[in-house]
Amino acid sequence: MTQSIVVQVGQCGNQIGYRFWDLALREHASVNKSGVYDESISSFFRNVDSRHEDLSNIELGNQKGKIKSLKARAVLVDMEEGVVSEMLKGPLREVFDHQQFITDVSGCGNNWAVGHKMYGSQYREQLSEIIRRAAEFCDCLQCFFIIHSMGGGTGSGVGTFVLNLLQEEYPDVYRFVTAVYPSSEDDVITSPYNSVLAMRQLTEHADCVLPVENQALVDIVNKIQQAVPTSKTGKKTYGPNTGNLSGVGDKKMKDEKPFDTMNNIVANLLLNMTSSARFEGSLNVDLNEIAMNLVPFPKLHYLVASQSPLYSVGGDLRLPPRRLDQMFTDAFSPDHQLIKSNPKHSLYLACALMVRGNVEVSDIRRNIDKLKPSLKFIHWNQEGWKTGLCSVPPVGQQYSLLTLANNTCIRQSFTDLRERFERLYKRKAHIHHYTHIDGMEMSDFTQSLESLNSIVAEYGDVEKQMMNIGQESVPRLNVL
Repeated sequence: MTQSIVVQVGQCGNQIGYRFWDLALREHASVNKSGVYDESISSFFRNVDSRHEDLSNIELGNQKGKIKSLKARAVLVDMEEGVVSEMLKGPLREVFDHQQFITDVSGCGNNWAVGHKMYGSQYREQLSEIIRRAAEFCDCLQCFFIIHSMGGGTGSGVGTFVLNLLQEEYPDVYRFVTAVYPSSEDDVITSPYNSVLAMRQLTEHADCVLPVENQALVDIVNKIQQAVPTSKTGKKTYGPNTGNLSGVGDKKMKDEKPFDTMNNIVANLLLNMTSSARFEGSLNVDLNEIAMNLVPFPKLHYLVASQSPLYSVGGDLRLPPRRLDQMFTDAFSPDHQLIKSNPKHSLYLACALMVRGNVEVSDIRRNIDKLKPSLKFIHWNQEGWKTGLCSVPPVGQQYSLLTLANNTCIRQSFTDLRERFERLYKRKAHIHHYTHIDGMEMSDFTQSLESLNSIVAEYGDVEKQMMNIGQESVPRLNVL
């Protein structure tokens, strides 16, 4: 069994990470009734109870919250200590290894240069050491998951510094990045700078990037809340699954923090993507297969994620599909995507369907055949579907579907980000806050913009080639 390490950076990364570990414990507890530490749990947790070498008496997040024998394979990093301190005092405090986090007090001031150039260099040795320590606890380390935001200073700056460090020190271990992009109405005025500066690092050093847009999360939460039926008293009713989100003493819905519902959507993305690594299934998809099958060109590794059913807080607040086939239809609807775009109007390079629950392979094939006519796949990969089937559904669900698509529609999101960047950059607004940091040069801005332009152009070229081939019976070969 392979293992993965989750690196949570910044406020956003740590809050999403907290939801991931919370829900992962629930999933394992729902399946592993005996509480025995097994290979499934070992993929993301390690056993620290040396009293039981046979691993037969490990408590697994039951109602009493006895989870002292498990430690998450997690590294926590934040240049403001508030969120990490809260996590280490909360219900899951025993899950986190207190030797596996780095915090500071002053923060990065929403400045990529402070995070990447200043704090990155300052904490390089410590970051390297705690990651090495986490890696040494793994028998077969397969993947690093980095979770961070793009708009703030710590997430974008330190997050991409960690990514670069991982490529240097663990070049053969896959690097998956979940990056939360700011909306166009973001209240951090420098977020376009931070996002574009970070994107250059993601393009050059990540194996796969799953972009998540804040505005898409807001729209999904609003869609779910509007669809929840209202009782005669005028209050929202949440159905039979209403109750605690976590199996380890989490708060009730009324005490949820403002971003918890959005963070849960992203946490469920990670849960669904890693389900085959954590549970058995008839068509398990290894994490390295995602990178191998969905990334035909090294830099075009940005994947559009979509989920069905929509649910935001555990399984308590959700929109169940009317039937199994509806789940597949919904997953290809823009309303279910974690970025604001429409892949049906663009070109697919490849697509993965990761199904969980009591679903047959014939159900997947039937729905692929039904979807094919409405989707445009690139000519050399007309059968570019990767399918995975895990027998364990999310808690509170019968089944679920995650789609990961390498689609040229991502170009529009990057074009919008570039426009916001250029509106600031043409006036050189706030540039001095970056260039006064040691190691930060104006060339960092120009090279990052060039990198973004290159990605937009490459996705555009792929679409143009497809259009040209559609106009010709035989594709032309350029002969030198």
